Amino acid sequence: MQPTNGDQNHSIKEGMALVPAPDAPLFAEVDMGADSSALTVRATVVQASTVFYDTPATLDKAERLLAEAAAYGSQLVVFPEAFIGGYPRGSNFGAAVGNRTPKGREEFRKYHASAINVPGPEVDRLAAMAGKYKLYLVMGVIERDGYTLYCTILFFDSQGHYLGKHRKLMPTATERIVWGFGDGSTIPVIDTPIGKIGGAICWENRMPLLRTAMYGKGVEIYCAPTADARGTWQATMKHIALEGGCFVLSANQFCRRKDYPSPPEYIFSGIEEELTPDSVVCAGGSVIISPLGTVLAGPNYDGEALISADLDLGEIACAKFDFDVVGHYSRSEVLSLTVRDHPTNAVTFTSAAAKTEGSSR
Repeated sequence: MQPTNGDQNHSIKEGMALVPAPDAPLFAEVDMGADSSALTVRATVVQASTVFYDTPATLDKAERLLAEAAAYGSQLVVFPEAFIGGYPRGSNFGAAVGNRTPKGREEFRKYHASAINVPGPEVDRLAAMAGKYKLYLVMGVIERDGYTLYCTILFFDSQGHYLGKHRKLMPTATERIVWGFGDGSTIPVIDTPIGKIGGAICWENRMPLLRTAMYGKGVEIYCAPTADARGTWQATMKHIALEGGCFVLSANQFCRRKDYPSPPEYIFSGIEEELTPDSVVCAGGSVIISPLGTVLAGPNYDGEALISADLDLGEIACAKFDFDVVGHYSRSEVLSLTVRDHPTNAVTFTSAAAKTEGSSR
């Protein structure tokens, strides 16, 4: 399927559509030996649904989308929050204050089984995909660490290497029933030949101190996988682009009721009776915004799509000319931030620490 230049609301049934910026060239012109401030990077945000409770099928779908994005010349591809493992929209997992139901426990068991270990075979496959299609990959997953789940972003380079992860610091509302809390040890901003890439997930993007930590690490391409399709999300994304003087790439799923298991296996609490199989339960709104606050592509609310734009990294310097939030526009003698970026482990064994110390002598 050919891309449609200038049509940001193109919908697809047979395949995924590339939704580029108006009048943008199809392929990014990249000279990796040139001044990085003059670099242009073709970036794509994926707007598509998980195959819920079927992680192998979701990985297959991810590869099809990556192949299509690569065919359009994309060098960086960002997937939505919880794409691998699934966003449990509408579910309450049978939990109420002081009570959990057997059905809710079984639902969590299936959700836990759909999550992935990091590292693990699914991470290896994602790394291989990034290397195969020679692109940088930012993927939203549900990470399984023993019996605790985390909403996580994984980062991969174009050579097929896993670079690191970010665990969501603050799950929102009922998410806290099923997801653990990240710590300061997984707030990476990764320096790559196509720019410094970092990410935050959904409403933690509203946390000023987390954003400031990322600005302090020099983020240039700020990835914001989300599950929020409301119009107010666009204001948040535009604000971050302006505040951070960075490109913002927000990827959300587009889902209909039929993309989730049918009742009674899966229930959208409180609204199930109102839904038909074709009811939209997450409308997308994926978007790419420049450091000067210009919307380069999207937001798209029409269906599954690949939404792309060329990022001119020279715009970062233009934006920071008059506002560098942790540079010339900061007042560190009045306001400053300390980030505790060490892992916070529930259990530490002193004998293991002693062995490590002894082996270094």
